[in-house]
Amino acid sequence: MNKVVLIGRLTKDVDLKFTPGSNIPVVIFNLAVDRKVKKEGHQQADFIPVVLWGKIAEAAAQNTCKGKLIAVSGRIQTRSYKAKDGSMRFVTEVIAEETKYLSPKSYTSHSTGNSNYIPESDMSLVGDVPF
Repeated sequence: MNKVVLIGRLTKDVDLKFTPGSNIPVVIFNLAVDRKVKKEGHQQADFIPVVLWGKIAEAAAQNTCKGKLIAVSGRIQTRSYKAKDGSMRFVTEVIAEETKYLSPKSYTSHSTGNSNYIPESDMSLVGDVPF
């Protein structure tokens, strides 16, 4: 079983992009997830890369912005790619299957969304993310 559920805040505004050729919407962002344990009285966080594909990516682009609280459920995935310097790079990220926007409506000028779900079968993961 490969299932992850995270609640955290976006570290920056999301940027909706499209895959070359197939023109599939994709959003990649880091989610700041607070750790349970504090270090020297200060809250610590992990910054988890999250990828959204298709309609769920389009909804995120309309309903989220930096600092907004979001719940994400999905799966962990690893991939590799060749960097510009020729070295192999490895990435571990969460592929979101469902999102829920948790910040109150008054938090931003963006409209709030409801839970958006795309079945895994509708998410065409075509190789490496193109950027």
